[in-house]
Amino acid sequence: MSLPTDEPLRAIAQPIARLLSLPHLPDHFPLLVYAFLLFTAVHLVVSPFVSARIFPQSYGKLRSRRAINQWNIQVVSLFHVFIVLPLALACFSSDALKADKLWGWDDRVGRTVSVACGYFLWDTLDAIINFDDAGFLVHGASCLTLYMMAFRPFLGYYAPRFLTWELSTIFLNIHRFLDKTGHTGSSAQWINGVILLSTFFSVRIVYGWYLTVDFMHSLYAARHELSTFYLLAFALGNLTLNALNATWFYKMIFAIRKRFDAETKPLTAAAPREGDAASTNGAAAH
Repeated sequence: MSLPTDEPLRAIAQPIARLLSLPHLPDHFPLLVYAFLLFTAVHLVVSPFVSARIFPQSYGKLRSRRAINQWNIQVVSLFHVFIVLPLALACFSSDALKADKLWGWDDRVGRTVSVACGYFLWDTLDAIINFDDAGFLVHGASCLTLYMMAFRPFLGYYAPRFLTWELSTIFLNIHRFLDKTGHTGSSAQWINGVILLSTFFSVRIVYGWYLTVDFMHSLYAARHELSTFYLLAFALGNLTLNALNATWFYKMIFAIRKRFDAETKPLTAAAPREGDAASTNGAAAH
């Protein structure tokens, strides 16, 4: 389905694509812009409207601008997961990507990355406008930059596979909504907590390290085609974010135990913001 705004947006993307050597960007730039506008609308209009009606007490008692914004951010994060996960999974069957994991291209990757970049663009701007922590700003900007490289094309095979880590974000958001709606320590939160830890461990630790080994092997095989800077940046970035996954998993265990065990020692740091799931995906995929 083509919209009247598609061609003007492609024209806008042409000089950007030439400057950054992203030949596949123009064809997918309209979807990136539409995704950004959709996530912005959910953040500023849909979430406040729907939340105030479905959760009038819980949402209504949020007084600070920060608390209200954090609620709406979680809604956008959850919305993004349910869109990007099916798109990412659809890329798994691509023979072109399997044949060339580093340089292969499939238009399904273009659609998937367009939605992801639209989300990370929104995330970055929100982190600037509603500045809360420098880490959130770095997270959004880094993921936006790194996923944009898929339009080169580069790492088209890995980008959608690392995006499947977002599966754990669903249960992380549910966990936090249960806290905010007065269900802390409930049976529902206990069940969700078990699913959260199981999912996080499965997709981020087990599958994540499996992908990392394959990712490193592909980088090594192309070591003569990539600059030393690229090799080090992608390798170290991937390893660092996998280490963060392990750290976050450890912290989440204590965060969940804290809801049910009064003797559990307080956390020294919070579990990752829901969008950090995507950040790990983005940076690790690159």
